Amino acid sequence: MSVSYNWSIADLNRKTEDGFVFTVHWRVNASNESYSEGAYGSIPLERPEELIPFDQLSPELVVQWVKDYFGEEKVAEIEATLAARLIEKQTPTQVSGVPSSWVSSEPSAPEVPEIVAPVPGD
Repeated sequence: MSVSYNWSIADLNRKTEDGFVFTVHWRVNASNESYSEGAYGSIPLERPEELIPFDQLSPELVVQWVKDYFGEEKVAEIEATLAARLIEKQTPTQVSGVPSSWVSSEPSAPEVPEIVAPVPGD
């Protein structure tokens, strides 16, 4: 089963006076031929010595900041967790329900007598 991962940026929190991005809200979606799973989170950023102007930030750059924050091992762990969820969706190891012998046929609705109200003036 081939799994593809798409890391993206959901939102950025920044200082208005200089555009310093101090929080990144990220997403990662994993998908195979039949199913998809996702994760979402936020990371804090430390103020760098030199700021990149806010309007010059690219999604690729900010995704790289997220991956650098986590490190290769944690990124691989996040992706492995999503892949495991995909496998569980495709071939479940746990299900819920009761034995079919417990389920009786639905009783028919009780018969409700018809009530005819007298029409005034009859």
